[in-house]
Amino acid sequence: MITVGMYYEVIKGKESEFEEKFEAVVGALDGSPGHTQSLLYHQVKNHSSYTILSEWDSQDAFKAFIQSDAFKGVTDWGKAEILEGQPRHKIYGHEGDAH
Repeated sequence: MITVGMYYEVIKGKESEFEEKFEAVVGALDGSPGHTQSLLYHQVKNHSSYTILSEWDSQDAFKAFIQSDAFKGVTDWGKAEILEGQPRHKIYGHEGDAH
């Protein structure tokens, strides 16, 4: 099991649109092999800063998803319409970690 932290800075005024798009992405994620859950967190002191924590059975399952056309379509839209800069991603944990 791994957890992927995805960090986003959203253009001011586009926060609601980002949150709505997240809900649509979760629908796609729920059908992805190896995906356990994804949760959206909003920074209290900076309302344009978000974190998505996404749990996967393996790093390979996550990599397969980020190489999919569905993921590329969402990220291309986000870069052009919603995001302030380049998102950052970090993988936490390793397969076989204790819960």
